Amino acid sequence: MLRKAYRSLRALASLVVIFVWMTVGAFSQVGQPSTANGEWPNYSGDLKGTRYSPLDQIKASNFNKLEIAWRFKTDNLGPFPEYKLEGTPLMVKGVLYTTGGTRRSVVALDAKTGEQIWAHSLREGKRAAVAPRQLSGRGVAYWTDGRSDERVLYITTGYRLVALNAKNGATISTFGKDGMVDLKVGVMKGVNEQIDLESGEIGVHSTPIVVKDVVIVGSAMKEGATVKTHNNTKGLVRAFDVRTGKQLWRFNTIPGPGEFGNETWENGSWATNGNVGVWTQITVDEELGLVYLPVETPTSDYYGGHRPGNNLFAESLVCVDLKTGQRKWHFQLVHHPIWNFDNSSPAMLADINVDGRPVKAVALPHKAGWLYVFRAAVRRARREDLADPAAPDQTAGLFSPVPEGARRLDRFHPRVARAGAPGSGTI
Repeated sequence: MLRKAYRSLRALASLVVIFVWMTVGAFSQVGQPSTANGEWPNYSGDLKGTRYSPLDQIKASNFNKLEIAWRFKTDNLGPFPEYKLEGTPLMVKGVLYTTGGTRRSVVALDAKTGEQIWAHSLREGKRAAVAPRQLSGRGVAYWTDGRSDERVLYITTGYRLVALNAKNGATISTFGKDGMVDLKVGVMKGVNEQIDLESGEIGVHSTPIVVKDVVIVGSAMKEGATVKTHNNTKGLVRAFDVRTGKQLWRFNTIPGPGEFGNETWENGSWATNGNVGVWTQITVDEELGLVYLPVETPTSDYYGGHRPGNNLFAESLVCVDLKTGQRKWHFQLVHHPIWNFDNSSPAMLADINVDGRPVKAVALPHKAGWLYVFRAAVRRARREDLADPAAPDQTAGLFSPVPEGARRLDRFHPRVARAGAPGSGTI
């Protein structure tokens, strides 16, 4: 029975494409093309996280006529077949770019035929074997200067940022060192203690986010509530120059002395705690120059006796400046997290109507069952922040915010029949 189940999972770990004819137009924008011409240049389609495509060839009247055009198996992209494939391929100029296999290889495929154009793989040995986030991850990022320079960027299992030539898969020698940046360099635990470059616990399975000439990278640690020590690797978000690999800024999700929020780690507990990474996708408002970071839980998902205080920026939505990485605003959804309510969904940007007026908003679904909607430029929730008494435990936060009109442990369900497309004024 187990063998049959394993074979079924292996069968799922392949890239299946439903063939649809489309016309792909040219573009010259620096950074990324648009989905308007039928392309899919970003994990979420666009930087705003909408996952919306304007294509309309597939509809109710012809859906039953679709056939598999080709299939690409990822079994040989690593020492053993992958049992799940979570990536979303990008499609630019008729080429699909994605990751696959247990070594997190990158492949470029002809979108019409499925023929492999090139493949890239990095053997990282023990560094990959002990990585907290294994397998092929969520995919890659794409960048172009609008002329001849086209790049594919991805994060290896062992936490390296790699830049590849989108045309042939070769590493970009002028990026970082020999085409890659060692993301473990500068990652700390304790008080400014550099983690081990081979065995240090950090990685990520989400894709980098590319906007203009900037590539932004998150971080993640091992899943699960039981940890060997709460003094684990500290989460962070960094931005790099997409052309050179030079670090532009970093944002510490556990603020150190002198940084905003450090006092929320009482008794100096910031120094002996870790995690608080950003492991889901990051979204960007390019027009406003703002980056939205959905942050996870600290070490020890369900116990916080060793870290009194609200513990910023754990389980928060943090808005930072695209150019500097400086905090613009934040909203902590759970004060002093002890319920593993980390942010597992990316924020989504939308233009909505509020009392007949257009508002640039950012929406974030949460594990507690609420959809939080904020004004994009300032931390102003669309629902008034109300104080909600927390669990009767001395290690829990005294209050946590809930939407107006909600009751603790209340039943909830969606009240909107359907979500609208961009421009509809609904989320």
